[in-house]
Order: sequence, then C-alpha cells, then structure tokens
Amino acid sequence: MSQNAILAINPGTTTTRCALYAVSRSQVEVIAEQTLDHDESMMAGFPTIASQLGFRAAQVEAFLAEHLGNYELLACAGRGGMLTPVPAGVIEVNPALVEFALHNPVYHHASNLGAPLAYTLASQHGAPAFVVDPVSVDELSPVARESGFEEIPRFSFVHALNIRACGRRLARDLNKPFDELRAVVAHLGAGFSIAALLNGRLVDSSNRMEISPFTPERAGGLPPLPLIDLCYSGKYSREELLSKLYGGGGVFGLLGTKDIRRVEAMIEGGDKKAALVFEAMLYQTAKAVGAMASVASFDLDGIILTGGLSNSARVTGYLTDKLSRLAPIHVYPGSDECRALAEGAARAVTGVETPLKWPVVTERQVA
Repeated sequence: MSQNAILAINPGTTTTRCALYAVSRSQVEVIAEQTLDHDESMMAGFPTIASQLGFRAAQVEAFLAEHLGNYELLACAGRGGMLTPVPAGVIEVNPALVEFALHNPVYHHASNLGAPLAYTLASQHGAPAFVVDPVSVDELSPVARESGFEEIPRFSFVHALNIRACGRRLARDLNKPFDELRAVVAHLGAGFSIAALLNGRLVDSSNRMEISPFTPERAGGLPPLPLIDLCYSGKYSREELLSKLYGGGGVFGLLGTKDIRRVEAMIEGGDKKAALVFEAMLYQTAKAVGAMASVASFDLDGIILTGGLSNSARVTGYLTDKLSRLAPIHVYPGSDECRALAEGAARAVTGVETPLKWPVVTERQVA
C-alpha cells in the first residue's frame, strides 16, 4: 500500500533545493533531499528568470522520479517569492498566482519560481500546490506601519517562513500554543530579519530591505540625508547604487568577503578592522532585537537566533551576552525551509489549516 508524500521546492539563483517528505497526519519525515546545482554561466544565458521554468521543472521531475517510489504525491509546496502583501499562512497555487509570480512579481528573484514549479509538478500528479509564508507576509499593526512621511509608510518584507517555523518549534519546546507565543526572532543570513512574533503574528520587523542592521552583503539602514546627497551626486547610477546597498554592501563592502567564517579567521589573525566590523554588525543586531522586545513590552517567552550565522559560536555568544537579560536565548541554527514548506502543505491537506486563495486581500489593502 502506498504512503503519502509531499514535495518541497526552494529555488535559489543557481540552485534548486528539493526535498521529499513522508506524511503521517500533519507530521512530516524526510525521504530524500538534494540541492540541484545549476551552472552560473548557463543560468546567465536565460533571458529572464521566468524562462528558467522548463529547465528547472525537468530537473525537479528527475529528482521526484528517482525518489518517489511507492509513495503517492499528496501535494507540492514551493517557496513563495516576491508577492504583494499577504497574511501569514498557506496559499493554494492557482494559474493566476503562477502568472503573477512569473511575470508581475514585486521584485524579480529566483524564489518567484517556487509557485510555478510546485504547480507544474503537482499538476502532473493530480495534487494541489501551495506556497507558505512568503517574504511579503505583512501583519504590521497600524501603529507600526506609520512613518513620519505620508508617501512612504512602513511595510514588511521579512524571512517569514523560517521565522514562523522557528516560532512553532519554540512553542513545541515550551509546550505552549503557537498562537500564545511571545518572542523576538533574529534570522541572520545574507540578509537579516529581526521580528516581533506575538500570538502567532509578525506584528513588527526591522525590514530587511531598509532598516535592518548591516549584514554580510547588505548596507542596512543608512542616514537618509547623506544617502539622498549620494543619489544626486552623479557618482553612481541607480543600478550601481542599488548594487552597493544590496549585495555589495555590509561586510562585503567593508572587508571584501561575505563569508563570516573568513571574517572570524581574519579576527583570529589580529585584523583589527575585521574585529570592528564584526562587532558593529552584531552591536546593531542586538539593538534591533531590543527594539523588537519593546514591541512586546519586554514580556517575552524567548529570543530566537536562527539563520546561517547562528552556526557561529562567536555570533551567538556575543548576542547571548548582550540579550540574555531580556529573555531566554534559543539557538536554532540554519533554516530548514523545505521542511517548513512541507509542514505548511501538510497542515493544509490534513485540514489543520485552511489555505488562502489567490489573489489574497490583506487588512492593509482593505483599510
């Protein structure tokens, strides 16, 4: 007798992460997982990200054919990509969402292929497809959304998938309902997201596109007046400046590397500038966590450190020393996004969670 399985797909710029999970009720266990590597020069030959769909789908299909065996595909889940603002949760993929992700996303990024890939593979097996907690999850409260400039309200753009997955993990560890959890989550990767997670909702965050601490490759929040002057200086084109802010900024712009392991080796070798940059990044991170703790009136079940940098004992040690008086520190290294995708799809197909329908209208859009 065949068992049920869920396929999770997480596309990156030159990789497609695939994982197949066995499903028992709403719980999942990994059957097989693989990162499909794509040659950088070959990917550069595609005129658009959307045009990569057929190539990537064929590779994911080969992975599935190799590992599905006697399992029956119950659902596919793809990374959500750069959608318009949506509430947290599971969204069922339909042709309209595929069209939007391929041709009208808020930003062009390889993650936009998650929904089309999931829909393509699921359709071949007569199964539903879902996306789970995309980066555009926006549950900011009205007071958090206000800025001092009417034409530029604050908005959320956050690592929602891993943040909410870590929140669920902490709730299980504390034997507490997720919708009663009060935590600050610091996702520390190439970009940072520092978010207040209150009663299951992402009520505020240091937008990783704008006001976050600087990161291994992003400049973070900058003083506005010098930045405005630089925009009009003629020194950089718009594209050049964006590249310096996102991708060429932060630690990379200051030290020439995005690899924090190399930075730590530089520090061990006595490099004083590396030590200063490293501490400044974490100093700003601790300030951001403290700010998010204030959103919860400093009444927290815990502070979660997650993402790739949380594998570093030097990173987690510094932040623990700075923040442990606020709340217990919980370190959940890395980010198992494929598992989080599969768990979301499992909740949807087993009736634990009702999936949203695209297009999704948020409270923000109704207001």
